[in-house]
Amino acid sequence: MEQNNASNRSALYSLITVWFFWGFSAASNGVFIPFCKTHFNLTQFESQLIDFTFYGGYFIGSLVLYFASQITRVDILNKLGYKNAIVYGLLISTAGALLMVPAINAGVFGFILGAFFIIAIGFSLQQTAVNPFIVALGPPETGATRLNLAGGVNNFGSILGPVVVSFLLFGSAAGSDAGKTVSISSVNMLYWILAGLFLALAIFFWITKLPKVTSDEQIEQSTKANLPLFVVFIAFCLILGATPLANATGLSNAYFVYGALFIIIFTLIFASSKATKQKEGWGAMRYPQLILGMLAIFTYVGTEVTIQSNFGSLLRTPAFGSIPEAGLAPYISLYWGSLMIGRWTGALGVFNMSKTTRTVMTVIVPFIAFAVVLGANVISNADISKIAPYGVCVVFLIVGFFLGKEKPIRTLLIFGLLGVAFMLIGLFTNGIVATYAFVSGGLCCSIMWPSIFALALAGLGKYSSQGASLLIMMILGGSIIPPVQGILADGSNNIVPGMSGIHFSYIVPVLGFAYLAFFAWKAGAELRKQGIDIDHIEAGAGH
Repeated sequence: MEQNNASNRSALYSLITVWFFWGFSAASNGVFIPFCKTHFNLTQFESQLIDFTFYGGYFIGSLVLYFASQITRVDILNKLGYKNAIVYGLLISTAGALLMVPAINAGVFGFILGAFFIIAIGFSLQQTAVNPFIVALGPPETGATRLNLAGGVNNFGSILGPVVVSFLLFGSAAGSDAGKTVSISSVNMLYWILAGLFLALAIFFWITKLPKVTSDEQIEQSTKANLPLFVVFIAFCLILGATPLANATGLSNAYFVYGALFIIIFTLIFASSKATKQKEGWGAMRYPQLILGMLAIFTYVGTEVTIQSNFGSLLRTPAFGSIPEAGLAPYISLYWGSLMIGRWTGALGVFNMSKTTRTVMTVIVPFIAFAVVLGANVISNADISKIAPYGVCVVFLIVGFFLGKEKPIRTLLIFGLLGVAFMLIGLFTNGIVATYAFVSGGLCCSIMWPSIFALALAGLGKYSSQGASLLIMMILGGSIIPPVQGILADGSNNIVPGMSGIHFSYIVPVLGFAYLAFFAWKAGAELRKQGIDIDHIEAGAGH
């Protein structure tokens, strides 16, 4: 038993390392995107194709598993085994990381996008299997604690990713703008290291005896849901082909990008209408709160990603100080650090402590997390004098937590409205005030995932597992919304006198937070109709 516990601890620590690199890879795009925009002379829309392929890999991976399970009427992941799924996912990511080296050396942007996509396909398979695996590595009652621990390490990766990539590209996070002279091959070493780590972890899991994790739940057929999901896939492809289609038709690629977003939203709303009238064959999608939640996850992930994906280009404008590429890392890491601040605070709910202790820790923990963010930048020799005053914004997070009282509807509504307020402040101001306002979007996003999940899955019963899979699929928002903001930025210069197109494009996260606040209200109304006690729905672990 002691040996088995030691083996489980080793597996847990190894899994947590994988979580670190998920966060590291996603957050480092915030520095890599503006660099590629300059290096390859891209439009803002084209630069956002990095996130499109990265998060699109999550969507495609989840979609393939879903349709394979529906066609075979067998839970493919369950049949494969969660341990094997993690191993295969790591091997796929290893291949993608290795492919990134020749892609970078060739200097072909499309080749680089392909390598990003392969890495993300591996991440999709890993993430689908890793959550139940972590829960199985110890007593079920402490599973949430292990997931929160893993999530906290994920956020460490999010903080360090922009700093490390900036250092590799420019030599110093505080250096001068070397974007036009630095070689993109400077990041080759990073992908060699990532490939080695992914391969080492795959070998570790392959040779280590681990608990067998399976599910006895039968696959619930939902044939009517297949068509809407296929249409969403077509919309995804429409963005990928926007530029070629524009060249072939003579139309602006904006038509295809906005059209893809409209198709996705309309398809889900149409499916909800149909499923409400005739529930048979729709599976989990028969529940209005689930489809509303799918749109909410789509919007939440898209909003979270698009704020930072376009942020580098925003900070390079004169209105925001014309910050050089080499000086972007502290601001990008501060944004992702804001998510860590909120998630560390939200994780307090899994610990058994007195009301007084909980109150004190809710005030202290956010500032401890903020100190960690500053410390990571100090170690990289970055100038933190411009980001240290951001601590004032952390106070809003603390107030929001006290007002939310750990209730999903109230919490989501408060932080959705706070997000709208911060984005509007960012839109109507410039400089450091606007910078802090946009970064504060990370504080608002930090606790939304568990609240959305809790509301969307409430009352689903035997359809909960399928509903969770559909929600995970809607990480697609991180693939779609950044290009939408990018295309808006390219075409909206001078719409507002004195405001750049990239600045005006931040109307996109304003609308995103507005929908999330609406979802909190609407989901609450739907659940009340179904007789579900919304005051006793508790938010789960963060994402």
